[in-house]
Amino acid sequence: MAVKPVNLAEKFTLFDDHWSPRVVTELNDYQVKLARIEGEFVWHSHEDTDELFLCLEGQLIIELRDETIELAAGELVVIPRGTEHKPSAHSECKILLLEPRGVVNTGEVSNELTAAQDVWV
Repeated sequence: MAVKPVNLAEKFTLFDDHWSPRVVTELNDYQVKLARIEGEFVWHSHEDTDELFLCLEGQLIIELRDETIELAAGELVVIPRGTEHKPSAHSECKILLLEPRGVVNTGEVSNELTAAQDVWV
């Protein structure tokens, strides 16, 4: 396997749809994903895993049932397993996600925002 750097800015030029994470690399059983987000997502949780959100550009808002977290570019947060959350962004925001392979972006919810798995860029 060739070891080479991943250029995140270049990867973002390869897709423009919102709420559809793209895998850029894997680390053990974890996938590093990029996503463009805008507007509101759905309330959901991941019962078996924590989820890391890193805001790369813009402002990411993550609502929890008892508080709201706002992330600026360069900030990250880990949402603990089983915690209901709803990401959103008033204008387009670019994020990086770290989560185990096979995690469905909408958790147990299945709707039009449920993204296909293992889509690489």
